[in-house]
Amino acid sequence: MKNAHKKVGKQTVKLDNPPKIICTTSIVGPKEGDGPLKDYFDIILSDDTNGMETFEKAETSMMYTAIKETIEKAGLKEEDIDYLFAGDLLNQLASSSFAARDINIPFVGLYGACSTMAESIGLASLIMDGGYAENVVAATSSHFSAAERQFRFPLEYGSQRSELAQWTVTGAGAMLLSHSGNKPAVTYVTTGLVKDYGIKDASNMGAAMAPAAVDTIYRHFQDTGRAPEDYDIIATGDLGLVGKEITSKLLLEYGYDISNVYVDCGSVIYDNERQKTNSGASGCGCSAVVTCGYFYKKMLKGEIKRLLLVSTGALMSTTTSLQGESIPGIAHAVAIEYDDKLPCDSN
Repeated sequence: MKNAHKKVGKQTVKLDNPPKIICTTSIVGPKEGDGPLKDYFDIILSDDTNGMETFEKAETSMMYTAIKETIEKAGLKEEDIDYLFAGDLLNQLASSSFAARDINIPFVGLYGACSTMAESIGLASLIMDGGYAENVVAATSSHFSAAERQFRFPLEYGSQRSELAQWTVTGAGAMLLSHSGNKPAVTYVTTGLVKDYGIKDASNMGAAMAPAAVDTIYRHFQDTGRAPEDYDIIATGDLGLVGKEITSKLLLEYGYDISNVYVDCGSVIYDNERQKTNSGASGCGCSAVVTCGYFYKKMLKGEIKRLLLVSTGALMSTTTSLQGESIPGIAHAVAIEYDDKLPCDSN
């Protein structure tokens, strides 16, 4: 195991050459743009079709724009980017793949359900730390209407939503990682295990994903020797109000009280009561836009120094649900750190 000297503990890698997140772009739909974090998003669509014929094409256009805008902000061109790591919720990664066909960058498609943003950041960071790339884009998207059509019921059906249900975020987030620049750096990557505690209710994804979030956070602490107080923010991806409560309680049983620093992206992107989003938000675009928008800009201002992003995913499909299968969960974590004592230039 001498060659695995960067591995710490069971599931975590400490990066010797932490890549910097030098630029980000966040694009959201009208509902997200009417929520509490609206001032932190770069682009707010006036309608969720974004001028396209279908919701699926709208999601592709968001992904494409987020990637292109991020590269342009950095003053780079497509040929300067070594890899594009991207994923979404649709079959065959349709949004990411169709966006990538119009972008001249080597493409790696990823599926981790709603954990995909941390997965893409983590894999991009690992390949950069290994010396295999200088510039990598990590991106993720989701769309409420496209996800409803694929995983539940078309909107025209008019089905009632459970109180436990969450609202899939319409949004896309992209970030450019590079070795240069004084910007927030990815320092640790903790890869999660699939956890399944027998939840079969597709409306209760927070409960299905919470055990995976707990396991990954616990493993990160065990592997690194860190504790909740070492972070300004510990953010799960989209557990919503139900999953967030479960996660807090289960981690207490392991001896970790994260209540003072714990935020769930799915619990803060909407005003749940005013916007009638039940338990909160879901979708891999959720942690993508909250991280690329809200958290990243807070870090640049020096208001957040250490962030542990734990994107969470429900590894279900319509086929497995119809076959009576339970919902496996996964969570991946990346530690992002920024020294605000150094000169800071804006995104």
